[in-house]
Order: sequence, then C-alpha cells, then structure tokens
Amino acid sequence: MCSIFGIFGLQPGDDLAALRRQALDLSQRQRHRGPDWSGVYVDDGAILVHERLAIVDPAGGSQPLLSADGRLALAVNGEIYNHKPLKAELKQAYAFQTESDCEVINALYLEDTPASFLNRLNGIFAFALWDKAQGRAIIARDPIGVVPLYWGHDREGRLRVASEMKSLVDDCADVAQFPPGHWYDTASGELVQYYQRPWREYDAVQDVDVSTTELREAFEAAVHRQLMTDVPYGVLLSGGLDSSLVAAVAARYARHRIEDGDQSEAWWPRLHSFAIGLKDSPDLAAAKVAADMLGTVHHGFEYTFEEGLDALPEVIRHIETYDVTTIRASTPMFLLARRIKAMGVKMVLS
Repeated sequence: MCSIFGIFGLQPGDDLAALRRQALDLSQRQRHRGPDWSGVYVDDGAILVHERLAIVDPAGGSQPLLSADGRLALAVNGEIYNHKPLKAELKQAYAFQTESDCEVINALYLEDTPASFLNRLNGIFAFALWDKAQGRAIIARDPIGVVPLYWGHDREGRLRVASEMKSLVDDCADVAQFPPGHWYDTASGELVQYYQRPWREYDAVQDVDVSTTELREAFEAAVHRQLMTDVPYGVLLSGGLDSSLVAAVAARYARHRIEDGDQSEAWWPRLHSFAIGLKDSPDLAAAKVAADMLGTVHHGFEYTFEEGLDALPEVIRHIETYDVTTIRASTPMFLLARRIKAMGVKMVLS
C-alpha cells in the first residue's frame, strides 16, 4: 500500500515552486499509506508525488520511476505480479533503473498502446505516467478497483489525482472515484474502458459448466503470486472458510521464494497468522484451531468495546466513509493492523 498524488495541465507562468510545496503538503495527508519514503517529480507540465511502502526492492525502487533518458516519470500504487514474464517479452531493449516490479509499465508504454498493455498486467494498481516528450499523462486503475484512486479539477482547471479524497477536497469541487478497469489520456481527454469480460454478464455464463479443478488451480496461483515480497509478511486468519483456504495455500509455499521460481529458501520461512476479536470471540477460537492445523506462528489479539469506540474517528478518517457496515468491519482490522505493524510485518494476505 503506497499513495500517489499528481497535478497535470500546468501552464506557462504557473509557480512551480509553490505548486511543488502544495503537492508535498497534500500528499503528506496520505503518508500513512507509504511511510518509508517520499519522492517528488516536477516538470513544466506535471508534478508527481509518491509515498512508498517498500515491499519489493526496498533498498531501491523509490518512486516516481524515471526512464534513463528522463522522458518518462511514473508513480504507482500497487504490484505487478507478472513483471518478470513481461520483461522477457519486451520487443525493445529497455534500460531498467531499479528492480521494482512496477517499472515494467514504463517499458510497456514505449512499445505498446495503453489499451493493449494494460490487459497484459496481472496485478493490482493505480498509476499516473507522465510522458515529457509528448506532454501527455496516462492514468489507469486495475480491473476490479482493488487499489483506490480519485480525481478532480482545481480552480485553474488542472487535473489532480490522488489515492485518497482527503488530498483533493480542499482544491477540487468535482472529486470522483476513478473508475476501475479504465485509463485516461490527458492528450485526447478520453476515458477508455480497457477491461471487458463476457462473464460480467449473467447471460454469458449461466450455462457454463464450472470446473472445480480449474477453480482450484486459479485460486492457488493467485495466492502464490501474491507472496512476491522482500519483507516480512503474514496472513489474516479468522478461522472461516475464506481465510483458512488462503492461509493453507500460503503455508504450502511459504518456505521458498517465489521470486526465483521457488528455488531458494524463503527469507522468512515460517508463516505468521493474525486474528483479532472481543473476549471469548468465536473467531479467535476458530483461528487458533486452523493455525494449529496449518502450523503457522499464530498471534491472536483481543480488544475491548472501548478500544473500538476510541478508534472510530481515525478509522473514519482512513476509510473516508460513514457507511456503517464498512466502519464496523474496518474497526477491528484497523486495531489488528496496528498490532501487526508493531511486530515488523509489512504485508498480509487477506
């Protein structure tokens, strides 16, 4: 989880120094998403700011990611799980500057159209790419909308994008969610849906036979590829069906690094699992049973009603909604996330 912030459509005469300071101040409102490093890029036509949570290539990989010639600047919140195969498929030589999984987006942009290469990405992402040579920005979001992204226009008509609304509301009157599965081109002003699948329509799938074998293979592959990390990780485990299945698959692959095809031993070979609940919560009991069966290093935490109530203002600030169901589900997760962070774990599967 990182954050991005961008301003596009800058004009001659704009005070770049003042806009840079403002961009950094507004991006700081999202820094809880990426406390490891802040990066900023300023050009005559665009400003990009990135708040980083380092998961892959923590020593390098700082953003915005620049091409060797300085033409491209890229700010990404997300992960590209198939970055290695995509690199191998490149038709043109590209001088990668980091080991970041996201830098492949720059390379793909130079040899393919957004409508095409976006469908080749296997991952979760929201990004803003600035092409200095063309004075053009490409903004895109993953097919399902796992990663948040918002956009709007300031008083001068400049386009602004951010991972959270709190970085836009002071300056944009038209803040809206950037739609999942779409990309936007500032040069043409077109918003294009790149992700379209027939299974979105009931009529297309109602008579399709379900293959449990294919379903299992797809599920296991999804869990496996999301273990791509260079930092300690864990899994959320409530003891229910969903989390227990995810934990079971993760435990199977935890002893090896997927980055080299499961050849070398994992840097953190014991999988840690985490659960939270009120005193005598059935979830805590069920999670302990599942953890014992799977052999995870399990951590179960209790919280009180008072602690939940105390956390509400901060929870609402982070999730940016007053929806009761969302707040109810997010409150224990917020408390658990604080516990997990205190233990030095930076990523969990859920």
